[in-house]
Amino acid sequence: MSETDTASAPAETGTPVKGTLGVMDIQALLKALPHRYPFMMIDRIIEIDGDNSAIGIKNVTINEPQFQGHFPDAPVMPGVLMIEGMAQTAGAICVNSTDGAAPKLVYFMTIDKVKFRKPVGPGDVVEYHVRKLKKRANMWWYEATAIVGGTKVAEAELSAMLVNA
Repeated sequence: MSETDTASAPAETGTPVKGTLGVMDIQALLKALPHRYPFMMIDRIIEIDGDNSAIGIKNVTINEPQFQGHFPDAPVMPGVLMIEGMAQTAGAICVNSTDGAAPKLVYFMTIDKVKFRKPVGPGDVVEYHVRKLKKRANMWWYEATAIVGGTKVAEAELSAMLVNA
């Protein structure tokens, strides 16, 4: 098996992915990110390309606490939670790039150029497409798009800082 074939193989359960075109299941995400229910806004990473890009998935369900009040008769996922899903996908990229160094935390720093284009609700599957724009020292800049059923529903630019835990 070539190095490329090895890099594209799925990760074992709970194992963060190094290299290109890997995946991260929920167990790997729980090891990589500090977020927990009810604030974990991604369920898995279906593609991660080293420190360049990733696609995070969120299965939106009516059982999530935000729908008790936003809005009970016409549930809509709050836009800030979609931004958080983008940030958590970006965080997975940052942590994935550390090559097992000392434990790291990712701090979300800025959001810019945010646009919400269509509402998202229970039953939707949100894909968070996140791509690195640049990296300098422990700072990262990303562009992110949220897609449901092939339609762009939100977009933003984000920055993050990687710090020792």
